[in-house]
Amino acid sequence: MTFEIDPEAPAQIVRREFLRQLSAAGAAALMAGTPRLLNASEPGSVKHPQASADSCILLWMAGGMAAPDTFDPKRYLPFKQGLKVADMLSTFPAIPTAVDGLQICEGLEGIASVMDRATLIRSAVQPDLGSILHSRHQYHWHTGYVPPQTVATPHLGSWMARVAGPRNPVMPAFINIGQRLEGVGESEELKAFTTAGFFGSEFGPLNLPYPEEAARSVRPPQGMTGQRFVNRNKLYRRLIDKSPQRELMSDYQQESMLRSMDKAYRLLSSQERDAFDITLEPEAKRQKYDTGRFGRGCLLARRLVESGARFVEVTTEYVPFLHWDTHAEGHTTVDRMHKEIDAPITQLILDLEERGLLDRTLVIIASEFSRDALMEGQPGSNAKDQAREKVDEVSEMKHYGLHRHFTGGTSVVMFGGGMKRGFVYGKTAEERPLMAIENPVSIENLHATIMTAMGISPQTGFDIEGRPFYVTKDAKGEAVQELFA
Repeated sequence: MTFEIDPEAPAQIVRREFLRQLSAAGAAALMAGTPRLLNASEPGSVKHPQASADSCILLWMAGGMAAPDTFDPKRYLPFKQGLKVADMLSTFPAIPTAVDGLQICEGLEGIASVMDRATLIRSAVQPDLGSILHSRHQYHWHTGYVPPQTVATPHLGSWMARVAGPRNPVMPAFINIGQRLEGVGESEELKAFTTAGFFGSEFGPLNLPYPEEAARSVRPPQGMTGQRFVNRNKLYRRLIDKSPQRELMSDYQQESMLRSMDKAYRLLSSQERDAFDITLEPEAKRQKYDTGRFGRGCLLARRLVESGARFVEVTTEYVPFLHWDTHAEGHTTVDRMHKEIDAPITQLILDLEERGLLDRTLVIIASEFSRDALMEGQPGSNAKDQAREKVDEVSEMKHYGLHRHFTGGTSVVMFGGGMKRGFVYGKTAEERPLMAIENPVSIENLHATIMTAMGISPQTGFDIEGRPFYVTKDAKGEAVQELFA
């Protein structure tokens, strides 16, 4: 399946065709047979590396976090009427961190204080996909594949759940916190990569859009206890067995769905479900995280990892034109986002360290791309400019900030999990275009690094209906060894 893009087509037409082809791939996934591990019994088959991390927490800055206003500060000019947009790089001044000579942006003082526990990649790059849509780039980042594909591609968390397996058989191996998949813009596109794809539903995510309500998600209905709960579960299984939808599924997908139900039933009957209840945390601790849904999600992620979750994603949530999707009011919005993420990320790192978990927990801060005031994509791109308002000079605060989608150089922060401490890798240009000019890190190699840390070979592949499918595209991802301690 190919996805041809007309650079002159309106964004809504591109999205519509993208969604149509994603739906076709999703339907095909339901009929897919059993994924077969390639070379599983052959001499010289893929050997997994020694894991440096047991768990992974992805802190997803959904919507395009501008590197020059967060982790890669450039020349700073304060707001003033008449400021030329071409001169606007960073809209926050640089501040020192716990690492000598390393600076990040004002507003991230807490994270600055723990950067001596971090590896900062300043040269992550994304391909120019012709049309710089959030949904396409988020799909690519989370799965490693440019959409759409002939099969539904698994999320990184599902790869970890399938290959590394659960740390605790009662706990879901893959948990997704903070993203609503209903009632928000581009919800179908978000669902397309928030899935286990051809691996089957047992390796898919437990979705918890509201962290404060997570405990309710893992409890039997109120008043339903004991034998009545057991009987309700048996009845539900019989109804599923007779559902017409089962005729649309392969035997493997049917069995996977039933196994996922068994796991959910065990969780609802276990003590581990207490990990989902953030009200059990001391009030003073909760307040340190409570900057909003994302902050409460970070607290929940810590509790889940403590109880044996393998992969947890916490998102600031992607909703078009909100949060990091700064097409207007860039500086004002990023200032608010700084306040939302700084304290909880800082506390998460400190808590994991205090509990002796940071060394074996890989914490990643990432986004689908960066932003630039003038450039869509990167130099030479024919991507349609999606700026909502085009001005040459700043006349109002809403013009002050970085608005366009930039793929030529992005920052990724990695804590713990065997990564070096207080280490900076790669570099972007000091003046526009802010391209990665030293040690560029592709999506494939970033994923290979993450998977290597988790003890999964980047060459791990499965046969799906006669087609080899790998954890990194075409098995070509190579871990960046310089990042490991």
